[in-house]
Amino acid sequence: MKKLSFILVFLLFASSLVQAQSISEIINKMDLDSLQLTLREFSGEQPTTINGDEVTITNRVYSNNELAADYLYQKLNNLNNITVTNQLINGETGRRNIIATQLGKTNPDNIYIICAHYDTVADYCADDNASGTATVLEIARILSTQCLDNTIVYALWDEEEIGLVGAGYYANQAATNNDNILGVLNIDMMGYDGNNDNNFDIDVRDVANSLTMKDDIISILNTPEYGFTLEVNVVNPGTTASDHSRFWNQDYSAVLVGESWETNDQTPFYHSSSDTYNTLNFPYYFELSKLIMGYMVTKAGLVNVDNTVTQSTNTLVANQDAVSYQWVNCDTNTAIAGATNQSFTPTINGTYAVEITSGSCIEKSECIVFDSLGLQEFDAAEILFYPNPVQENLVVEMFNQQEDVVLELYDITGKLVLSETSSKNKTILNLSDLASGVYFLKANTSTRSSLAKILKD
Repeated sequence: MKKLSFILVFLLFASSLVQAQSISEIINKMDLDSLQLTLREFSGEQPTTINGDEVTITNRVYSNNELAADYLYQKLNNLNNITVTNQLINGETGRRNIIATQLGKTNPDNIYIICAHYDTVADYCADDNASGTATVLEIARILSTQCLDNTIVYALWDEEEIGLVGAGYYANQAATNNDNILGVLNIDMMGYDGNNDNNFDIDVRDVANSLTMKDDIISILNTPEYGFTLEVNVVNPGTTASDHSRFWNQDYSAVLVGESWETNDQTPFYHSSSDTYNTLNFPYYFELSKLIMGYMVTKAGLVNVDNTVTQSTNTLVANQDAVSYQWVNCDTNTAIAGATNQSFTPTINGTYAVEITSGSCIEKSECIVFDSLGLQEFDAAEILFYPNPVQENLVVEMFNQQEDVVLELYDITGKLVLSETSSKNKTILNLSDLASGVYFLKANTSTRSSLAKILKD
């Protein structure tokens, strides 16, 4: 009898996802599905939920982008280890930078900034600059689960399109406060590669340590372990027509990273409502976002805390020793009373994570689907899932079915995204509204269980 084998395989796979103890592992946590969902929502090509209401961000023109700013604040405020503020430009309501700060545990005064502008001149503007904004949010989502040596500021600028106003205001304030900003990586348009040559630009000038920043990015690009296939164009002297230049004005180190204007391969839909989601080159965009993450995590520095979770029989175990623990029910996002030991044995099936505290460092694992029923696994001839990969409708076909089956679909983080109980021999699940990516479909009866990996195109 094949009992629990699928559970162990899934948990081992999930365990590999939650390990985040090397730069390479952090880079590979970048998720194209997450980036694409943010792009569609932020460019107004699909609705989203802001403050509990379903809304559509119709545009982000500086005079009409309060909803966009609320979206950014909400996304960042939901993360761990981050403090988010609305920086009002010149103290004026309706003109605001969204600033999220993750304090370093070792060198809190050493500051690195990853930034992009979020305002536009037209509707949609997926490349300019939802592409950069989504990358900043994705990097924040991942690094916020880690304890870092240095401070990272995730900055989203307003009013770039009318004169780099938001970044200029922040840079002036930082200089007045003598902030120890060691590097500013600005992203402005990074999603278009019309000829598929993987070229991108680094715009740089000999200001402070900007040239060293450029060299460090190229070093990461050329690290064989990371496997990048991008081709860099160094533009020196680089353009002053984006937010990084406001930091050059204050003698801070800064660079611009983006698609290749140097080889005339920028989007032809620049500053128009034709700059939409479907014009982007996603393999190129994803690789460039991973390179930017590589630079940021290298400069951030990872505190050596292991947030790996593995399984021992029917028990989840945190691998980090000599710390305090709090196990969490991911389905309800609540702490489990009394579950404060290194190991945790769930009493019911569910999705669980552990929050690990070591000194001033707090890290939370990603969620893991746990099933301790011990049911016998379906034989291959008893259940089929097709087509796989699937674009819209997934068929679950069962043979000799005598009882109801509970079908539960989980995304790669362990979140339940679909649940249905069926008494039919053939059940059709509509997945058309789900983002592309990897999912896991669990099928349970009172006597049988199965877990299948589903690829959504």
